[in-house]
Amino acid sequence: MLVDLGALAANYRAIAALQPNARIAGVVKADAYGLGARPVSATLYNAGCRNFFVAHLVEAMDLRPTLPADARVFVLNGLAPGAESAAAQAGVIPVLNSLDQAHRWADESRRCGMRLASALQVDSGMTRLGLSEPEVDALAGDPALRSHLDVILLMSHLACADESEHSANLQQFACFETLAARLPEAPRALANSGGAFLAGFGLDMVRPGLALYGVHPVEGQSGPLRPVLALSAPIVQTRDVPAGTGVGYGLAHTTERACRLATVAIGYADGWPRSLSGRGSVFCGGVRAPIVGRVSMDSIVIDVTDVPAEAVRPGAMVELIGPHQSLADVARDAGTIPYEILTGLGQRFARRTLPA
Repeated sequence: MLVDLGALAANYRAIAALQPNARIAGVVKADAYGLGARPVSATLYNAGCRNFFVAHLVEAMDLRPTLPADARVFVLNGLAPGAESAAAQAGVIPVLNSLDQAHRWADESRRCGMRLASALQVDSGMTRLGLSEPEVDALAGDPALRSHLDVILLMSHLACADESEHSANLQQFACFETLAARLPEAPRALANSGGAFLAGFGLDMVRPGLALYGVHPVEGQSGPLRPVLALSAPIVQTRDVPAGTGVGYGLAHTTERACRLATVAIGYADGWPRSLSGRGSVFCGGVRAPIVGRVSMDSIVIDVTDVPAEAVRPGAMVELIGPHQSLADVARDAGTIPYEILTGLGQRFARRTLPA
């Protein structure tokens, strides 16, 4: 696995150019979508990023000590009951998604004798996380509660930002503005990766995730983003077989001609989806080689009959994600989305980074 940190930094700058009036945060949850939260966050910090978002407190506690003091680490899933003290001691910022979380964080502020920083998320229409309208009104009408909350960000999340013409985008924008107006004044954030490409949605902060890693949030589009990930795996064995040969578990594939097959050391234990069985492909020496038979736990079999012999010797690397096959291509063939492919890649790959 090759992670191009220079491309990551370039993508950060490209998104910043799209939304010049907003601060650009970095969503680095799930170990920066599997690419390594620490090196990714350090690269983003050096590119100017000061706001980082993770999903869980344990991720924030791991990341917070690796970043300079002026960086802020937000926890998107907010506060689990009993986690208040650990979050305060770690110096991380919970995204408060309910009135109960707000009360518990205010109680922790009282115990600490200081107003602890937090973000408030409102539900503008996605029906996933965030304060409901009645909860917003209850918080707005409780000055004692508000006095113990240092709200440094008001936020919500777009459900359909990857569909630029979807009516829900403007509906959510209007709802967010209405709810935010009832809350303490603070910078506002609504746009995710897709929202970064919607004119007028940048507000005060944009929170891109997948776009930072080189995948355009709108299917079929690419510019101005550069791919950050390249992935390859070695051939471990080749064999010549006659027509009528069964291949893999269940003998799910039968060769229609005499052909050469190669076994490659990658499987679903590495996050290479089983749904690519008989429909995905790899590239050997720039030549497409289809996957034949089922994807196994640790290996796949490819048909390399049409590939030059020097490109398919044992030990030769085949391209899984790279110049000939993008992450989006793999996701399409697997019947899923790039997010799932990227975050599902396992830990057995040798990782190498290109510096920014």
